[in-house]
Amino acid sequence: MDFKLTRLAPTPSGFLHLGNLYSFLVTKALAEKSGAKVLLRIDDLDRDRYRPEYVQDIFDTLDFMEIGYDQGPKSLLDFEQEWSQMHRIGEYSQALDTIKEKKLLFACDCSRKKIQQMNPSGYYLGHCQTRNIPLERNDTCWRMDTFACEFIQVNTYTEGKKAYVLPEESAFFMVRKKDKLPAYQLTSIIDDIYYGVDLIVRGQDLLGSTLAQHFLANELGLHSFQGGTFHHHPLLKGEKNKKLSKSEGATSIQFLRKEGKKVADIYGILGKMLGSSEDVKDFESFKKHLDL
Repeated sequence: MDFKLTRLAPTPSGFLHLGNLYSFLVTKALAEKSGAKVLLRIDDLDRDRYRPEYVQDIFDTLDFMEIGYDQGPKSLLDFEQEWSQMHRIGEYSQALDTIKEKKLLFACDCSRKKIQQMNPSGYYLGHCQTRNIPLERNDTCWRMDTFACEFIQVNTYTEGKKAYVLPEESAFFMVRKKDKLPAYQLTSIIDDIYYGVDLIVRGQDLLGSTLAQHFLANELGLHSFQGGTFHHHPLLKGEKNKKLSKSEGATSIQFLRKEGKKVADIYGILGKMLGSSEDVKDFESFKKHLDL
């Protein structure tokens, strides 16, 4: 299969770790195999956690690991002046207005603590759906009404078209946060359409996000997004088989570099985490362990 554009889409909410790097390398491998160009798209609307040093870390990591890309910002200054999501607020607001006009959402004032108290799993199950909270009330987010959601069809890279059910953790997802900024599920769709992305590579943990975005794209009539192809790769696990996170500083590329690790050393660590009995020292030997 041939594609036009895929993307690296990190969030500057912490220093990049080995799991982020693994996803970048899978994306790079798929881009090479399919002839797709690569876009660097940095998702920076989580303004509470945004830090310029995290953006710089993205450039530093890509440069250190020799991961090139064809489109996107080349520096922190270039990003903030030309590529930040803050420059696309108008596009996001237009989509929010469309959802609002179609009466597809409801306001919610639940805190994370309250959601946890109502459901130990931490999943939001639609508590405010029938409370009729005014949409313009302060300290409320906007959520999609997914109650009537049926099977969602997704074009997958390895298995063709597959039908899924929206999981509990993705039901009634946010489209606008309490700070009145658009939420990830909406901005990700708008950005992928804006740039013309037709191959989206994500970790298996983000399958629920893909399904939420397909539901939202359908409600917005954005069928070009649904026409894209999606690949959800297995997650790279750390100690005790736990998912890697940005809060674990020891797995950050920055930490490993400060320890004196070279590119070959980091590929070697990835190889061991993938269970390889062979020596993994560069991108070519890394690709042999990918089932693509």
